[in-house]
This record gives sequence, structure tokens and C-alpha cells, in this order.
Amino acid sequence: MDYRNWEVETVLKNIILKNRLKIARAEKNLNQSQLAKLVGVSRQTISNIETGEFVPSAKLALLLCIALDESFESLFYFKEK
Repeated sequence: MDYRNWEVETVLKNIILKNRLKIARAEKNLNQSQLAKLVGVSRQTISNIETGEFVPSAKLALLLCIALDESFESLFYFKEK
């Protein structure tokens, strides 16, 4: 769907931020605890991000990208509800 002409509030109500964190982590042979230690959060935080229960801050998202050597666009994406 083309959101360029929609109002921001409407767009935000219709999309969610998804991620491929679990896949990228597995590709690097890291468990949740190892990745959590690399970026300074708990294992539970990594689990919650992977399951979509928690959306990381911009800072944490960038730290995850750096730790996994992934671009933001390859690790995070929007999906319509």
C-alpha cells in the first residue's frame, strides 16, 4: 500500500514494526543471552523483541544492527495489521 499521501496518524494505526532478529541472530550463531550481553540488555528483552511484544528504541535497534552486522532495513520492516 502506498502511504505517501496518508496522514502519519493513519499510517501508524495500520502498520506494525516487525523484525528478523531471530533469523539474523541464528545466522551469527548467537543465543539470546549472548546477543543481549553485546547490546547491554536482558535476554528477556531480546526474546520480547523477537516475538513482537516489545518494539526497541531507535538506539537499541541500531545497536542490534551493529552487533549483527545488518542494515536497519534488512533487520526491521513494516507490515500492515
